[in-house]
Amino acid sequence: MNTNRKNINKKEWLVPAGLILLSLIPVVAGAARITQLGGGAEVTADNARFFASPLPVVLHIISVTLYCITGAFQFAPGLRRWKRGWHQTLGRWLLVPSGLVAALSGLWMTQFYPWPKGDGEMLYALRLLFGSVMLLCIILGVTAVRRRDYLGHGEWMIRGYAIGLGAGTQVLTHIPMLIFPDMVGQEMPRAIMMGAGWIINIIVAEWIIRNRRTRRSQPRRASSVSI
Repeated sequence: MNTNRKNINKKEWLVPAGLILLSLIPVVAGAARITQLGGGAEVTADNARFFASPLPVVLHIISVTLYCITGAFQFAPGLRRWKRGWHQTLGRWLLVPSGLVAALSGLWMTQFYPWPKGDGEMLYALRLLFGSVMLLCIILGVTAVRRRDYLGHGEWMIRGYAIGLGAGTQVLTHIPMLIFPDMVGQEMPRAIMMGAGWIINIIVAEWIIRNRRTRRSQPRRASSVSI
């Protein structure tokens, strides 16, 4: 019995570990960007917009890092059972605020930063769309929990987290650029690869939500049959 419980606990940590691993490259890249800004690195055409207005990008990097890392632990059911109230405290004081700052700072940069090479109107529209949807999901998640709609709260927060984790998946969707260097700097391929990262995460999120709904409905079906 104890061995089975240990195996279950180990399996429960696979999802948070995978989410943290997916976040690793963007987190490291963000840390490098902050170091660059703080260390007086050479100003180039690629980073000039960050040096001209560093606060939004610093807020975005820090908030996204906190959001992705702390959000990953919310997918560990065993941790909730072990530390009651941990989920609520972490969500209220860290996850929700960092998610809101991440979405708002991302929208601000999309609107006011000059476009880097390779960006275009399509990617601009996608960033506005997914940034706004992420913000809306978090707000709806908070609204749901205040109504004591805990199921709806969890579903909206999963959707918001999936969008926030888009940068991790976008590292993978950009692999074709490594294979075909001629695609680098082209607006359409970059927009498609960026959009694919968000869409893949949303599809996975909806799959998780659907599976959870199915598992919740199974005991009710079994009980109705026995009656």
